[in-house]
Amino acid sequence: MQKSPPITPLINRLVVVGLGLIGASFAKGVREAGLAQEVIGVDLNLQACQRAVELEVVDSCTTELDTACKNADVVMLAVPVLALKKLLAKLAALKLQHTIITDAGSVKGHLLKAAQEIYGQLPPLLVLGHPIAGSERSGVEAVNPCLFKHHKVILTPHEHTDPAALLCVQQLWQRLGADVELMSVEQHDRVLAATSHLPHLLAFGLVDSLAKRSENLEIFRYAAGGFRDFTRIAGSDPLMWHDIFLANRDAVLQQLDQYRDDLDALRNAIAEEDGRHLLGVFTRARVAREHFSTILAQRAYVKTMLDNDLIFLASPGGQVNGTIRVPGDKSISHRAIMLGSLANGVTEVEGFLEGEDALATIQAFRDMGVVIEGPENGRVVVHGVGLHGLQPAPGPIYVGNSGTTMRLLSGILAAQPFDSTLTGDASLSKRPMNRIAKPLREMGAVIETAAEGRPPLTLRGGQRLTGMHYEMPMASAQVKSCLLLAGMYAAGETSVTEPAPTRDHTERMLRGFGYPVEVRGATAKVESNHALTSTHIEVPADISSAAFFMVAASIAPNSELVLEHVGINPTRTGIIDILKLMGADLSLERVHEVGGELVADVRVRSARLKGIEIPLELVPLAIDEFPVLFIAAACAEGRTVLRGAEELRVKESDRIQVMVDGLTTLGINAQGTPDGIIIEGGQMGGGEVWAHGDHRIAMSFSVASLRASAPIRIHDSVHVATSFPNFLELCKQVGMHVTEEGQV
Repeated sequence: MQKSPPITPLINRLVVVGLGLIGASFAKGVREAGLAQEVIGVDLNLQACQRAVELEVVDSCTTELDTACKNADVVMLAVPVLALKKLLAKLAALKLQHTIITDAGSVKGHLLKAAQEIYGQLPPLLVLGHPIAGSERSGVEAVNPCLFKHHKVILTPHEHTDPAALLCVQQLWQRLGADVELMSVEQHDRVLAATSHLPHLLAFGLVDSLAKRSENLEIFRYAAGGFRDFTRIAGSDPLMWHDIFLANRDAVLQQLDQYRDDLDALRNAIAEEDGRHLLGVFTRARVAREHFSTILAQRAYVKTMLDNDLIFLASPGGQVNGTIRVPGDKSISHRAIMLGSLANGVTEVEGFLEGEDALATIQAFRDMGVVIEGPENGRVVVHGVGLHGLQPAPGPIYVGNSGTTMRLLSGILAAQPFDSTLTGDASLSKRPMNRIAKPLREMGAVIETAAEGRPPLTLRGGQRLTGMHYEMPMASAQVKSCLLLAGMYAAGETSVTEPAPTRDHTERMLRGFGYPVEVRGATAKVESNHALTSTHIEVPADISSAAFFMVAASIAPNSELVLEHVGINPTRTGIIDILKLMGADLSLERVHEVGGELVADVRVRSARLKGIEIPLELVPLAIDEFPVLFIAAACAEGRTVLRGAEELRVKESDRIQVMVDGLTTLGINAQGTPDGIIIEGGQMGGGEVWAHGDHRIAMSFSVASLRASAPIRIHDSVHVATSFPNFLELCKQVGMHVTEEGQV
């Protein structure tokens, strides 16, 4: 709910015309909140007037509009939409020079046009509004002063609206608990036609159509719950909806015509047994509500983080024992969806990571016309469209917090014949994208970014990309992958040379899909005019997720843990190599290959760790695992020094500074450098640390509690659930004491 200051000056006289559910609830809410000295009701039904006074909805009530509106500060019109024009004409005749007039109708263009005709110009004190709230009941007896709490109210100011009048109406609704948004009249009527008016029209029409059939009794006898849920809204007030459809005629017709086109396409798909089209509609529809709710939630992202800080409470002690399997590898999950979508044929993926980042990649390709089934228990089926089969997304492609999705997808979209815009949440929108934009532009891409190369990214379609050789200034698997993916579309050869080895999942998976990739030393090369062929992919457990438990078992006394089926791609095993250099007791068992990727069970036992200088060549191979390695360093004997890791400063957070701050709070001597950190091992205490919304920071300090002498409260831990959905469950399973604060 938006917070607002008290209404100033206090409303002396509020008049509410129409004492149905909306009008009565508004009047009683204002009266109970003490927002007006006097609340007067107006209704043509004398019995409703009497009942409104009895129920203390209003202070007094009358059937005479002119008597009630004399000296009114605000008049609220809560009557059927087709009655508003006649009512507005009566108010105009009263010459209310200083009275704010607002309404609660669900159609705005009709009323705005009427106001223009009646007044000759749009009155500055006319503030049109629409509360998105209702009830199965109606009339003054249904009054509910809390009806608008946590519901949206849309205000549609016109170009001449007085700012003070708008603020007054806005504050009235906010003080009733409503979430107020501003919108143009045209946009309001178009949106409401799609989200409210069209569904009601379809429900009325469907029930009427079925009721007229000869077998109607049998139809309704066997109607299941879904039919009842969908058609429930056909029980709404017929007269009210008659008025709404006529008042919002043009917008409703536009939405109805678009829906008819989609309905015709569905009919043709059934007639022609086009299962692909049907599956596309059904899979997109199944996830659409949740997807768009996620996007809309980002409007209040920062406020939500401040108001609803998710805190992990990590209590000291505990051991780490047992056998677990962490979720599937995120990097491989992303790439499986991307390449499967661009392949010819159907790709099956097992072990897919069902975290929000990887789900964002699925939704991005669904937006571009790819049929994707699942995920269900880690299984996804991707119906590929080929390298040139993507379609324009209906709007900006939202990728949440996933930098991998944004960077890799940019390489694909840079070569498409259509424009695309990539957006993300508040955290991703702060992260730099010039590292991919610069080389893509050198290949011929046209990319527009926000200030300082940050998202959103707009990639202009129809560009002819030309292959090139790119010497990467900084080791980054995401930049390398982005350019190799763009290279599949670029004329000639595209090659990338990296200054140090990075994960090579893209190269391996391209080969798995039958696309030739040449790797010589530090250089990977692709050329265009080849195709991707569908395949079967089994995603191994994510070594980045396993890293938290590797460190946990190493530092906790009397621990022994087996992590099953972990991906040990040679470009990802920096965490293992560094821990071994520090003295960790760690071994690989059952090493074998699955789909071109090495996997193994990792056995870890407690060990006395020692500080080391981390070899430069291992830095790119453990770039995501350093936060938890810093915890290992804090528990080690002596000094640990990291250099050459400046990339850590531009991740989800400045991971060097955030870890320095947290370790210092816990009593560890830690010092940040421009490209790394120096940590002196010691005894950790407890305290308050902040993850800054960075999931790896939150999980790392959770591991630290195993050697802490007091509880650690970890703020801003909200993103752990999106990247490692069952982290807390696995902590409990192995013997760690980490919970969400307030939960047992």
